[in-house]
Amino acid sequence: MRHKVTIFIIMLLSVIVLSACGKDSQEEVLQKLHEKWAEGKGYELDATMEIRTGNEPRVYDVNVWHTEPDFYRVKVSQQNDDVTQMIIRNKEGVFVVTPSLKKTYKFQSEWPKQNSQPYLIGALAEDLLADENALMEETEDSYIFTAETRNNHKSIMPTQKITVDKKTLLPKSVSILDEAEEEQMLITFKKIDLGVQHKESEYAVEQFTEDKKPNVATEKEQESTEFQTHYPVLAWGNTSLVDERRIENDGVERVILTFDGEKSFTLVQEPIELGESATIPVFQPGDPADLGFTIGAITDNSISWEKDGISFFIASKNLTKEEMIEVAASVTAGGVK
Repeated sequence: MRHKVTIFIIMLLSVIVLSACGKDSQEEVLQKLHEKWAEGKGYELDATMEIRTGNEPRVYDVNVWHTEPDFYRVKVSQQNDDVTQMIIRNKEGVFVVTPSLKKTYKFQSEWPKQNSQPYLIGALAEDLLADENALMEETEDSYIFTAETRNNHKSIMPTQKITVDKKTLLPKSVSILDEAEEEQMLITFKKIDLGVQHKESEYAVEQFTEDKKPNVATEKEQESTEFQTHYPVLAWGNTSLVDERRIENDGVERVILTFDGEKSFTLVQEPIELGESATIPVFQPGDPADLGFTIGAITDNSISWEKDGISFFIASKNLTKEEMIEVAASVTAGGVK
């Protein structure tokens, strides 16, 4: 009897040891993911991006092409809206294209190397490898990683939770959290095709500058003879609005808001003038800035973007890039001054 008990204990210990040996460590899983997501020298994916920073959630469809080493095309379209924007990186540089506005901006930028994006799976892999304090949890069918973000939103959205399918080793979702660990952005991957490579000619900007759909919002904007002033809604006790001016130049109205205090800045806004052609890119200083609700441009001392028929520009000598993005994200029509 004692002999049988001894054999049973040995067998039980063997099963436990074998189970432990068969379980990959966090480092092994990360290495597998990094290798998997780099397979085939390219990919194409579809995802949805839900932004929860405003009064009501906004949902966008995102389509990404990537061909190694440095070709990208990111198409972002708000659901129930005809307005589409694209970030394109080809051998000529980095471009932001808004077909409905007939506008194309060109950047001398290393995007996306210096600004990780949650819908770029290569960037997610780099995020996980870069964070020495990243944590991995396991469920029956998923790996869930908690790691730092590495983009322009990192001061106000410092944490991301990346859920990976155990069977396919592909990401299922990315949740971006604020400092209170409340979800502000959710990326849900619908389809990821590894190994898809697009030809160099398919990344030419000219392929995407023509707006094939009528833009109802733009037509309404053209009919409007005035625009409503937008204000940032911020909980900055040591910063306040000290001056508001509305000027007119060549028939175009412009509103200039000056905020003074510990974090001073100037916000300029004016109606968008539709360009006659999108075939000639306009040079834009700085880097593309994905603000969630639109794609703008950011430098060390300014940020600019276009939304709802209005062009916005913020300039500041003492705001960080993250703080400028925080201001931009809070700007709303008729907001609390």
